Amino acid sequence: MGVLKGKTALVTGGSRGIGRAVAERLARDGARVGVHYGSNEGAAKETVATILAAGGDAFAIGQELGVPGDAEALWAAFDAHADGLDILVNNAGIGASAPFSSISEEEYERIFAVNTKAPFFLSRLGVERLRDGGRIVNVSTGLSHAAVMPELIAYAMSKSALDTFTRYLSKVLGPRGITVNAVAPGIVDTDINAGWLRGNEEAWAGAAAMSALGKVGEPADIADVVAFLASHDGRWVTGQWIDATGGSLA
Repeated sequence: MGVLKGKTALVTGGSRGIGRAVAERLARDGARVGVHYGSNEGAAKETVATILAAGGDAFAIGQELGVPGDAEALWAAFDAHADGLDILVNNAGIGASAPFSSISEEEYERIFAVNTKAPFFLSRLGVERLRDGGRIVNVSTGLSHAAVMPELIAYAMSKSALDTFTRYLSKVLGPRGITVNAVAPGIVDTDINAGWLRGNEEAWAGAAAMSALGKVGEPADIADVVAFLASHDGRWVTGQWIDATGGSLA
């Protein structure tokens, strides 16, 4: 408890799912957390309220990602609430709704705009605010290392680019003592997966069977890994792709 006291964090896509779990965990560890949302203001305010009720500190900031000027606008909103940054978690992302045979250029471009371009420029502008010894954690996916869901090819490609960005950025920011890592979840029980996973015993069993631990991941499973990397204990880990799939790639 309190290992992040005095630190300020920003979690993109922090209103639901993995992002919410990360925001709540960092706040529980003592950080003041900016909870970013793209469109669901109600969910972001609920996350903030939960953090405040637990004795933490948080604020919500809204900005659609994947559009021109998104990074500048998000940081302008952040600056109205905080003076400087210690932890940036690039969690916000979208998946593909169409397979390789039918995906449109528009959807392809949107996926890369949100999943790859937005973290790049949020980080580029964010390092002006990020204090020495800070942390950047990018949320990737196990699909960037294993082609187990070929229908998500565009999504996997966008995250593979994010993995490369992680490695290179760790070299750029290393002299300032800033670590940069990617955390790669497998199948996690979140709202985005609810449509095909929850209430479907066959789908749930199949997802659980993919993990060496025989279970479906929970948002907290990922949040705890992010929290380690964000803490002092993670100071000697940088430029890494951390498999947080529960052994799905073993």
